[in-house]
Parts: sequence; C-alpha cells; structure tokens
Amino acid sequence: MSVLVIGGDKITRLQSFLVSLGATKTHHWDSRLMSATHKQLPHNTDMIIMLTDFLNHNAMYHFKRKAKKNDIPFLCVKGMSGCSECQISQMVEGIRQNKCANPSCQGGCK
Repeated sequence: MSVLVIGGDKITRLQSFLVSLGATKTHHWDSRLMSATHKQLPHNTDMIIMLTDFLNHNAMYHFKRKAKKNDIPFLCVKGMSGCSECQISQMVEGIRQNKCANPSCQGGCK
C-alpha cells in the first residue's frame, strides 16, 4: 500500500505506524511552500493522510478535490493521537477489504 502524507515536518512516528499496518511506500510533502499544490499525486497512491495542524486551508481543500477526483480515500487528522491512529487503522482495513473483494488483487491481504 502506498500512502501520501501531506503536512507536518517529521512524520517518523506516523511512518512506523503505517509500516506496522502494511504500508510499503510512504511519500511525505511538508507543504510549507505554496508550490506543494502544484505537485502531481504519486502514481498508485492508495491513501492520502492530511495532517491539518500543519496544513493551510487552501492546500487542504486542493488536495481533497484531487483525492475525490482520483477516487483516492483520504483522511484529515489533527496530530497523532490515539484517536487518529484508530481512524487510520479503520481506513487501512477498509482499503484492504475493498481490494480483497477485487479478483485481480495481487496484494498481500489477509
């Protein structure tokens, strides 16, 4: 599973949490510069997580529109609390279930 994390400066805790959930690739955009909104979403992105503590409103709305347009599940979380980890876990599980229902799934699903 490939995850794009937008916002935040250091996401080492989030990255290790995503790896424990089965993420194989994590892209991180800190979005401090306005040029972040001009980037193209990485190919085969399965999920987008936006850290709203470190993201301006215009960037958040821009990436929400991109995610909806490309049918990529996204989640807006404030910090890395236990509640955020629960939301991320639920989303990852939902993604796994949808992929496993697909007969062409090549992932390592349970």
